[in-house]
Amino acid sequence: MAEAKVVLRLQGVTKVYASGETAVTALEDVSLDARAGEVVLVMGPSGSGKTTLLAIAGALLTPTSGKVWLCDAEVTQMNESRLAAIRREKVGFVYQSFNLLEALTALENVRLVAARGAENGTMPRDRANELLTLLGLSHRLNALPRHLSDGEKQRVAIARALAKNPVLMLADEPTANLDSKRGHEVMELLRQKALDTDKAVVIVSHDHRIRDVADRIFWLEDGRLRPEA
Repeated sequence: MAEAKVVLRLQGVTKVYASGETAVTALEDVSLDARAGEVVLVMGPSGSGKTTLLAIAGALLTPTSGKVWLCDAEVTQMNESRLAAIRREKVGFVYQSFNLLEALTALENVRLVAARGAENGTMPRDRANELLTLLGLSHRLNALPRHLSDGEKQRVAIARALAKNPVLMLADEPTANLDSKRGHEVMELLRQKALDTDKAVVIVSHDHRIRDVADRIFWLEDGRLRPEA
């Protein structure tokens, strides 16, 4: 059986903030592949470089050295215009801080990006409704973010990231505001979406409860990445 396509590749990635005596190495010689249909979990303590790793993987941050490919295109060689297009068309982000638009309802937040991911004639509103319902929010479609709990906001953020049908999903602590049951449901949904639509899903998390959902687990500490045995 042919090996699944590599969606994301980091090769020898190093990221140094500042310079001279104030220089801080956030990542050091990190290499990682994420393939279509798999969930990759990166764990590690606070300050280990996990958020920097996600930002570089999603073309939000340029490494100091090393190379990054997304769908066979080397993003480390792209100008900002092309990077913006890659982020918009290929990558779905789930931020720990949610980043919802406060003036829009849950449904509107998701519908805003759903048109880009519409499949088989699915209307953006229908797609947004479907994703929010899958995440247990059918009763909160018309609620504004200020009326949602942190756990509900997290699920809206996940629905929004899925709405444009990206090839790469990047999630920063996606279960941080969820109880054990809901956290597992969210992880199972991400895993199923990866399998059904050939997405690669990369998650950074402290949450050991979600380890069994990942296909591969890595440990990141002091900027160095290693696979778990």
